[in-house]
Formats: sequence, C-alpha cells, structure tokens
Amino acid sequence: MTNIESKHGTVSRQPYELYMSFTDLSNFVKMLPEDKREMITADMDTLSATVQGFNIGVKVHQRVPYSRIELVDYGAPFAFHIVIHFEPAAENAYHTDFWVSVEADLNLMMKMMLSGKIKEALDQMVDSLVDASNGKMPEGFDMEKWAGK
Repeated sequence: MTNIESKHGTVSRQPYELYMSFTDLSNFVKMLPEDKREMITADMDTLSATVQGFNIGVKVHQRVPYSRIELVDYGAPFAFHIVIHFEPAAENAYHTDFWVSVEADLNLMMKMMLSGKIKEALDQMVDSLVDASNGKMPEGFDMEKWAGK
C-alpha cells in the first residue's frame, strides 16, 4: 500500500463547521467551475467523476462527527482509502488543523506516476481551503452562484 499525506493547514473555522461542510459529498460539485460539473455526479454519500477517460469514485465509509470522514473507492480501477481530518488547532481551538491522508493500492509504475501528483493535489486543496477560510477565494470563483442566489 502507498501512503500519501497532505500538508497540515490551519483553517479559520471550528472543526464542527468544517466537518459539516464536508459531510455531504454533493457540496464538492457546487464548488467546481461550471464546465467541470458535467463530469461529476454526487449525492450525500457518493461522488463519481470521469478523469482523462477513467471513471473513479468514492463513497463514505465512516463519519466520526467533527473529527474525520473516511472515504473508500467506489467503481475505481484500484483500491484506496481516504481520511479527511478535522482536529482543533493547538494554537486556537476556534480553528481547525486540517489534512488529508490517502492509502492506495498502487503498483510500482502507478506509484511512480501518481503519488507525486496526488500529494500535490492534496496540498493544493489544503492551501485553497486555508485561503478561503481567510476570505481569499480562487480566481473566477463566484460566491453568489455557489450560494445558489
């Protein structure tokens, strides 16, 4: 098994707030640019996407309120397990120490091709969440569309 862990980021929200926004996987689709949404389907417990011709999906395996959400592969070409962590930040209990860990069953070639890209994507996700919690939204993000107004 290949283990990949993102960097840790301090998010300016309490763990329960952040956890609640991640409990419904359909929320992820709302955060995507309009042109990417058609490639993804999601509901409360599952999310499926087509990436470069490959179908890959996740489903919720376990929710531990305000602490972590565990996802497992769902219709993916290889087995994996993702844990999204929400812990109170040591320096401020009103903030969250956020990180993501992935355990994937990758053969040597897949590991060489994908592990660096997965780590980079996870780190970018953490950075984006930290930035958003501090009021810095990604370029082109329309808050009114996302909020459904």
